Amino acid sequence: MITLYIRYTLDPNKLRDFETYAKALANPIERCGGTPAGYYLPTKFAGPMNAAVGLIDFPSLAAYEKYREKLGAYPEAAELTRRLEASGALLNEERSFLSCVPETRR
Repeated sequence: MITLYIRYTLDPNKLRDFETYAKALANPIERCGGTPAGYYLPTKFAGPMNAAVGLIDFPSLAAYEKYREKLGAYPEAAELTRRLEASGALLNEERSFLSCVPETRR
């Protein structure tokens, strides 16, 4: 299994726009072959107030590649992305992959 790690840099005044996006994106992610492991907003307790994280699990890199194809052609996902970009909430997005250390995930 691999996990797609997406780090978002956001306008801290528009976190609710991102939250709306993240909640609505769960359905397209699942329909296109990913398993949402969670989306996380920053807290006021520690760390930067403009960084959010999305985690999506895939059984393999090949499964991720199929997911990207399907997601790119999925109208609901395109509309959600368009709305997020139009809101001005998203400033930057970085993607990388992680692999879980066996026996540590519950």
